Amino acid sequence: MSETDIRLGIAGAAGRMGRMLVSGAASTDGVTCAAGVEHGGSDALGMDAGTLAGIGANGVSIGTDLSASLDDFDVLIEFTLPEATLEHLAVCADAGKAVVIGTTGFSAEQRAAIGAAAQKIPVVFAPNMSVGVNVVFKLIEMAARAIGDDADVEVIEAHHRHKVDAPSGTAVRMGEILASTLNRDLAKDAIYGRQGHTGPRERKTIGFETIRGGDIVGDHTVLFAGEGERIEITHRSHTRANFAAGAIRAAAWVHGRAPGLYDMHDVLGLSD
Repeated sequence: MSETDIRLGIAGAAGRMGRMLVSGAASTDGVTCAAGVEHGGSDALGMDAGTLAGIGANGVSIGTDLSASLDDFDVLIEFTLPEATLEHLAVCADAGKAVVIGTTGFSAEQRAAIGAAAQKIPVVFAPNMSVGVNVVFKLIEMAARAIGDDADVEVIEAHHRHKVDAPSGTAVRMGEILASTLNRDLAKDAIYGRQGHTGPRERKTIGFETIRGGDIVGDHTVLFAGEGERIEITHRSHTRANFAAGAIRAAAWVHGRAPGLYDMHDVLGLSD
């Protein structure tokens, strides 16, 4: 490993995303997987992270105590659960370690805790690490700005049957972008599904439709439906590898940054 290599810590290293991150790090120049942690009940504790990822042993033994690995990594990547993420974030904040958070399903209070930690360390926090999805975020902002109130706006998302939060973090972020651009209040104007006699659609509403089934990795569409025409901006994920690649890119970008709360637009140079 050269002096310029960025050493990654991976939370949830034995899970599907964790294994992809381990594999992705091994195939990315200047990046190495240096630590992996799992929850206390995991069958993977003590196993080699590279072996689990199918790339061959890399000498990283999966543990359960992040504090014991602080000297091993520069940036922690999180794709776990909100509670575990916040625990790890607190450890990293005290140790001055950067964090990339791809976990979703946070409450408003938990999001505030992430913001507080970002006053001490650099944090990239994004509901979707895919480069393509973040380009779509920019496209829907541009479309909403151009179309304004001349179209009805709907967000449709589909994921695998095991996803536990709905709408997805990506769909919520799309709604936030639309609300901000169209000067609407998402808390008041969002409609999560429709049933029964709902009456005519109000223009200011932002609709959300959620589909759960099978092994769908992740589909997101924003529909702008106007009179005589409609625009659909869609992103479909065929593999989770693109999320891992984006997270590793974020880790490389955030290393050495000043404390602050960043997102993938910052990483990709898409911020205004």
